[in-house]
Amino acid sequence: MMRKILAPFLADIKRTAFAPDPYWRSLHYFNLYRLIVSGFFVVSYLVMGSIPVYGADDPKLFFAVSVIYVFFGAFMALAVSVRWPPFILQLSAQTIGDVAFLVLLMHASGGVKSGIGMLLVVALAASSLISKGRQAMFFAAIAAIAVLLEQSYQLFVVEVKEDYFHAAMLGMGFFATAGLGHFLAKQVVASERLVEQKSIDLENLAQVNELVIHEMQDGVLVVDEHGRVRSHNARCEGLLGPPPRIWSDLLLDDYAPALDERLARWRKDRNSAFTPLQVRATGKQINTRFSPIDADSDVGAVIFLEDVSQQQARAQQIKLAALGRLTANIAHEIRNPLSAISHATQLLQEEEHDKTEVRLLQIIRDNTLRLDRIVQDVLQLNRRDRAQRETIQPEVFLRGFIEQFCLAEKVPVAAISLEMESDQAICFDRAHLHQVLWNLCANAWRHSRQADGSMRIYVSAAHLENVVQVDVIDDGPGVDKALVAQLFEPFFTTFSSGTGLGLYIAREICAANGASLDYIEVAPGGQFRICCEGGPC
Repeated sequence: MMRKILAPFLADIKRTAFAPDPYWRSLHYFNLYRLIVSGFFVVSYLVMGSIPVYGADDPKLFFAVSVIYVFFGAFMALAVSVRWPPFILQLSAQTIGDVAFLVLLMHASGGVKSGIGMLLVVALAASSLISKGRQAMFFAAIAAIAVLLEQSYQLFVVEVKEDYFHAAMLGMGFFATAGLGHFLAKQVVASERLVEQKSIDLENLAQVNELVIHEMQDGVLVVDEHGRVRSHNARCEGLLGPPPRIWSDLLLDDYAPALDERLARWRKDRNSAFTPLQVRATGKQINTRFSPIDADSDVGAVIFLEDVSQQQARAQQIKLAALGRLTANIAHEIRNPLSAISHATQLLQEEEHDKTEVRLLQIIRDNTLRLDRIVQDVLQLNRRDRAQRETIQPEVFLRGFIEQFCLAEKVPVAAISLEMESDQAICFDRAHLHQVLWNLCANAWRHSRQADGSMRIYVSAAHLENVVQVDVIDDGPGVDKALVAQLFEPFFTTFSSGTGLGLYIAREICAANGASLDYIEVAPGGQFRICCEGGPC
């Protein structure tokens, strides 16, 4: 039975063993109220002596209890500051202490008629709200019993002619106050849980928003009404360049004047259309889009920056994907008749013909071979992602490649030199690397002076960790600056018999192997650089 009675109390002790700060803060203010009440009684007695009603029956007892009540409040203040013993035990001790001291003060003042019992109502209400537990009724019962005992003492010992009506009404007030406090406490607990859940949801949403913004491929700038940059993501620096000083003190006009000018124009006319902006610091073209933070005010704006080159690349990828499927189907369809034409031409060339017929047959033969190369390139273009990377020792691989290339292309061995600054292994598909180097070396030989040492293959370690550079360099005139931007576009060629797919396929193959292929502008000569992953796969 006792265990059932104490079960709610023990449950509250366990629940509030590690009470949060707001609980202790409430308990601190409750104890402050106690100190004020007890201190008021002590000071009033010292200043005015015996006070009408308060302490009328036994002034010395009233004063002694008031002083002890002050010390009790001070001791509880110390316990609250060190947060020991546990919260619910301290609250119980303070509430029971209030009941004991206030009943004694009430006894010294003539019983229920003194009105001190109303202070018990305040104490029970505060205890019920602070505890947020089910022990409120327990405290109300203790207070009611204490008041009834005090009234019984007045009636039977002191022989005061007064019935239990006022004491009973006060006890009922205790239970009503405790019940109301318990009900309000439950509502407060429910509200706290709801607020806590909403705060967690808001925090999670804020973290997700921050993650999305920072991982966006577009740059995002948040600017207030004074043109000060309030927030940004990492992509902004890649598009606009590094800021001249820390972001917190940065004005948009100092960082990107052209962008600030566009923002001013947009604020005047939100339907303004803008052409792509050329950024000098990074050399990038960006599209700008503005959005108000609040549609009904001018408190600030969000600026979205989109790299035009990425838009173009995505559009080109979509176009090339469709074109690749179409050309692959066409290539398969024309391969058989093309083989028949080539075979028939070979048979005709074995017979005797006059010079004109021989020339015509050779033209047919050359063009069928060219068409066959185009078909092969188109089919390779659709197989570029099938990379099976392996660890390659560059020196052994490149020496074998040079020997094979010179033999097949009838290039003097002395025309190509191999320079090894780094012997770090590379991770690449062997057949893909062979194909890329063959294309680069064929182009280099075609545009070089075709003398000894006209071509160099130079292997070095990049400044970045685990990156190996393979450069193919020739001593030719190099690529015209006006044509550099078109070098890696499909079907672009400066060679009359070329397909225009060689460099494009080479770059795509490098991308499939986690590498990159770029043209390095040097004078004189041409230089292509492969940057690939170093070390074992």
